[in-house]
Amino acid sequence: MNEKKECGCKQKHRDSDEYTKLIHRLNRIEGQVRGIKAMVEDERYCVDILTQVSAVQSALNAFNRELLSNHIKTCVVDDIKAGSEEAVDELCATMQKLMK
Repeated sequence: MNEKKECGCKQKHRDSDEYTKLIHRLNRIEGQVRGIKAMVEDERYCVDILTQVSAVQSALNAFNRELLSNHIKTCVVDDIKAGSEEAVDELCATMQKLMK
């Protein structure tokens, strides 16, 4: 469930499987971004770099889909069960941001 820390920030404890999957995805994305930096430093052809940027964007979109799905199945469902319908408003606002 969502808990607030002393700073007012929400936190969510993730089970080890979810955590591992998300971290592995982020590590791959980080490596891809480093690869793009190396391509720029090596003065690679623009189209090759743009192709890699597109791959990173796709990987970030996949990360967002997985995280959003997990969020809905856990945080949103738990909040609704606890009687907080604010979770639905928050979800709608989040989806608006993601779909810009």
